[in-house]
Amino acid sequence: MSKKNFIQVFEYQKLKYDENQDFKKHHFDAMVLFNEKNQNKYYTIVHKGVLFNSYVGVIQIGGLTIEILPKADNSNNPDTGTWQKVLLNMLKVCKHIQVDNVSETNLNKKYNSILEVYFEMYLNELESLIKKGLIKKYRRIQSNQNALKGKLVFSQNIQKNVVHKERFYCEHQLYDKDHLIHQILYRGLLILKDLVNNNLKDKLNRILFEFQDYQQVMINKNHFEKLVNDRKTVPYFRAIDIAKMIILNYSPNLNTGNDNMLTLLFDMNKLWEEYIYRILQKHKPNGYQVSFQNSDKFWEHKTIRPDIVITNDQDENFVIDTKWKIINANNPSDDDLKQMFTYNLHWEANKSMLLYPKLNQKDTKFGIYHYNKLDKKCKLGFVSVIHNDHLIKSVELSSEIFKKIAYND
Repeated sequence: MSKKNFIQVFEYQKLKYDENQDFKKHHFDAMVLFNEKNQNKYYTIVHKGVLFNSYVGVIQIGGLTIEILPKADNSNNPDTGTWQKVLLNMLKVCKHIQVDNVSETNLNKKYNSILEVYFEMYLNELESLIKKGLIKKYRRIQSNQNALKGKLVFSQNIQKNVVHKERFYCEHQLYDKDHLIHQILYRGLLILKDLVNNNLKDKLNRILFEFQDYQQVMINKNHFEKLVNDRKTVPYFRAIDIAKMIILNYSPNLNTGNDNMLTLLFDMNKLWEEYIYRILQKHKPNGYQVSFQNSDKFWEHKTIRPDIVITNDQDENFVIDTKWKIINANNPSDDDLKQMFTYNLHWEANKSMLLYPKLNQKDTKFGIYHYNKLDKKCKLGFVSVIHNDHLIKSVELSSEIFKKIAYND
């Protein structure tokens, strides 16, 4: 994939086809159709272009790749390489990328887009499965036979063999490699044929050679629901997961051109929320428990669900609600503060914190809610994910957040 086929933008940035020579009108048309099919949630259509929102990731349209990166940076010229690493690291921590499949060295190298990481993961998984030997499984087939084999399918036999009484329309089992699992993996490979860059072409072609005798099936989500997991299929789990991502996010021929689309998009608000939970859970001090999105009944059939609840060994609760947005340190929204007060009451927590990405803001003190003098408090906390263009280690970030909890200001 050459540089001219690659565009990097940041969340909440515009991309217009009359301002970027690589982004053409037919790309825009395909993106409009895709967004309409998905309730217009991924971006906003503007005059001659799109305005991205909180969704980050990759959109590949034909030969063009658009990567949307997160950004918590007040620089006029933020480094795309740094923020790509931030996104990759968050995906790794949240287990959207398996570390032992794509090494730390590979995660630190320069990728054209995060989509390439998934392509490489997929091919690595398939290469490993081929080396171990692709498994055989039983599958049911129906066909006309000259001799009775298996069981007779009466309705089909009457329909198809009225003239040929000597034939039997039967259902029987075959034990071979041309089963649903391999058909799914094959479909994922065929999609990749038009998407991978030159660095992965040779590997893709070698793997395709191993699958060329299998049926080409148009796979949809129903096929994945038919999969039965057993001891033999355990090594296939990761490859199937990636194949599912590739196949179900692939939109062939959205318009009359050749603009097949493959999208891999993540809501940055949800990703930030899960990222913070996972680093706190992994690096929590002794005596602390961390729970994620625990819901409880609130009103009638309605539930209430904070992002993170931390409990210490004295059974004291502390609520954290994460927000991936830039605010002034002294200017939280009224809705956010009211939400935290409700969490404090419901979870019997004396302290809570709204946690934001940091530019140059400083934490606030714990502000007191005045209602009934209940001594319920909330503060605004800010954490950085990068320092001098380097990622901050998750253990350091976790330690900083726990200190914010313990500090009685």
